[in-house]
Amino acid sequence: MEKLIVDLAERSYPIYVGKQLIDQLEYYQPHIDGKQVLIITNETIAPLYLERVKQALSDRYHVAEVILPDGEQYKTLVTVEKIYDALLTNKFNRTVTLIALGGGVIGDITGFAAATYQRGGNFIQVPTTLLAQVDSSVGGKTGVNHPLGKNMIGAFYQPKCVIADTTTLNTLPDRELSAGIAEVVKYGLICDKPFFGWLTDHMDLLVNRSLGDLSYAILRSCENKAKVVAEDEREGGIRAILNLGHTFGHAIENYMGYGKWLHGEAVAVGMVQAAELSHRIGWLTESEVTKIKSLLQQANLPVVPPTEMSADDYLELMAVDKKVIDGQLRLVLLKSIGKAIVTADFDQQHLLDTLVV
Repeated sequence: MEKLIVDLAERSYPIYVGKQLIDQLEYYQPHIDGKQVLIITNETIAPLYLERVKQALSDRYHVAEVILPDGEQYKTLVTVEKIYDALLTNKFNRTVTLIALGGGVIGDITGFAAATYQRGGNFIQVPTTLLAQVDSSVGGKTGVNHPLGKNMIGAFYQPKCVIADTTTLNTLPDRELSAGIAEVVKYGLICDKPFFGWLTDHMDLLVNRSLGDLSYAILRSCENKAKVVAEDEREGGIRAILNLGHTFGHAIENYMGYGKWLHGEAVAVGMVQAAELSHRIGWLTESEVTKIKSLLQQANLPVVPPTEMSADDYLELMAVDKKVIDGQLRLVLLKSIGKAIVTADFDQQHLLDTLVV
């Protein structure tokens, strides 16, 4: 087991990464204040891991559960109400600890419920997908989608800990594994050029589920994210670089219908579009863009946007992105591999040329 700390003063918390952690009481107990626990999971994960977590906790705590439908399309306020219903039915008070057992959708929904139930309670992230282990479980972004925009309703609310059991990746479908690798690649692109080089040499091992290589990639990704979050918890500045490819990607997810494209798949295409725009501006070389595409393709990720989307479709959806300030679209672009910036200083025609398939 490896342990990292997300350094946020009184809100600091550990990330535990290792094998067979999911049913070990010792990782949960220091972070549960009261005697009440509500486990939130979904129909896919429940048969695999719910009983193991319950057995680890039930001798010491009053444990209840909520099993939600699986999919990005259920990341809504209606779904959050099901969690509130369970909390109130069980007469749980503000000392309750919510445990998010699942992928990014479960983590985001659970965190938002924890932030808002009786004005704030504890929660623990137990991410079971690669994408959640390297990205969405770390940093305190919680929330739900709205028909007009992704993650438009939410709160910054930090977990008490993150328990990333790498053996859960053995049950992850290939497509979900690749979607997680997209976020891993992101860290190499935005702030860690040596890691991008390591990924180029080890991508085949990651795709083939080498747990040693996956563990290293998770730790390196979490280290990178923890540093950025510690510097800018509420995304007032540098933290926005973590959204490389997301403005384009969120537009794809929204247009195609939540759940049709996996988040990591849409982000992969979005990162290629950000790279191509960076090349048009004169920052990235054509060779660097090719390297980025090649690495994503090695991970079995798409690098071409959906042909049914027009430039106008993108612009309409990107106009409600959270990085739009006073009507001005800001994008995360690449000065080079390993160095990202947030900027509104780009030629509109370059953007249009990038969006035309």
